[in-house]
Amino acid sequence: MDRPVPAALGLGAGKSGGKRLAEVTIRALRKSYGGLQVIHGLDLDIPDGAFVVLVGPSGCGKSTLLRMIAGLEEVTEGDLMIGPRRVNNLPPSERDIAMVFQNYALYPHKTVAANMGFALKMRGMDKAAIRQKVERAAEILGLTPYLDRYPRALSGGQRQRVAMGRAIVRDPQVFLFDEPLSNLDAKLRVQMRTEIKELHQRLKTTTVYVTHDQIEAMTMADRIVVMQGGRIEQVGAPLELYDRPANTFVAAFIGSPSMNLLDGRITGGRVEVAGTTLPLPHGVAADEGRDVVYGIRPEHLAEADQGLAAKVAVVEPTGSETHVVLRLAGREITAVFRNRVAFGPGATITLAPDPSASHLFDKATGKRIQAAHQGETSC
Repeated sequence: MDRPVPAALGLGAGKSGGKRLAEVTIRALRKSYGGLQVIHGLDLDIPDGAFVVLVGPSGCGKSTLLRMIAGLEEVTEGDLMIGPRRVNNLPPSERDIAMVFQNYALYPHKTVAANMGFALKMRGMDKAAIRQKVERAAEILGLTPYLDRYPRALSGGQRQRVAMGRAIVRDPQVFLFDEPLSNLDAKLRVQMRTEIKELHQRLKTTTVYVTHDQIEAMTMADRIVVMQGGRIEQVGAPLELYDRPANTFVAAFIGSPSMNLLDGRITGGRVEVAGTTLPLPHGVAADEGRDVVYGIRPEHLAEADQGLAAKVAVVEPTGSETHVVLRLAGREITAVFRNRVAFGPGATITLAPDPSASHLFDKATGKRIQAAHQGETSC
């Protein structure tokens, strides 16, 4: 059974008069549980009206950071600003935020309209004004035919839209989404991420969205914040992170299938990988004998006469593409082909990477080795 959301969560003051700026500014933010520090001095700027996705593996600190913004976790050190206000010590009800939860958090005994308008009712708003706000949000979300129904009569996607509608009627400065699609099936997740993105484009409200699914992050975000171990690894536009990952963690995490990362060494102005020398990425120079990690995305490998000889392990046709898992010098790599393939498991094929799309990382630090005019990335 869905649990009701406590009245303290997200009953923001609402926007009155003109639109207030809703940047979220984080400076030297830390969170500790006793002697265990889980958020390590984060600095982050979320512009007004942006759709920012916090992404990373389980335990990376993304949900803790979101809950700190919401006021559900105390700030140990640092500054947390929403617009011009420092909100470190403000309760959730005074932060002018609205949060959409993973489990919808709907009242099962209230209709859709009553669920959507409950927060406004608790604030003492006039019934006519509540009805107007609820009807407007229902129209935006396609919920008008369902306003008199109860949550048990709705599909998972419809329940999630009700939860979003409950947030919209508050007209908050900031929307917070905590893995809202994780309980939905694959097809519905695709549909709902489109609806959430369209909703943001329509309302232009600052949005912070948490997910462990990097496909959600890539398709929805204006900016992605990749986290690991309570630290920020990289911040940027989706394609910036895909094309120029700052380190091997981001390179492996962003992209599906993930980037192939192969240990190598600089030899004679080339990089030696699995007994084969490959050209360095365009514009990149590295010292002779330096241990590196050579990165190449699966779609940037092609069959060739010369290159990496690998044994086919599994062929996975997806329709528009064929994913091929191969064994190379005792490790697994993946290639993606747009055309149909003639080979099968057990075959040995030769793959050549595209030098214009390859990447080089320092093996000791994991940091990206940039083209000479850019210098090396630091995280």
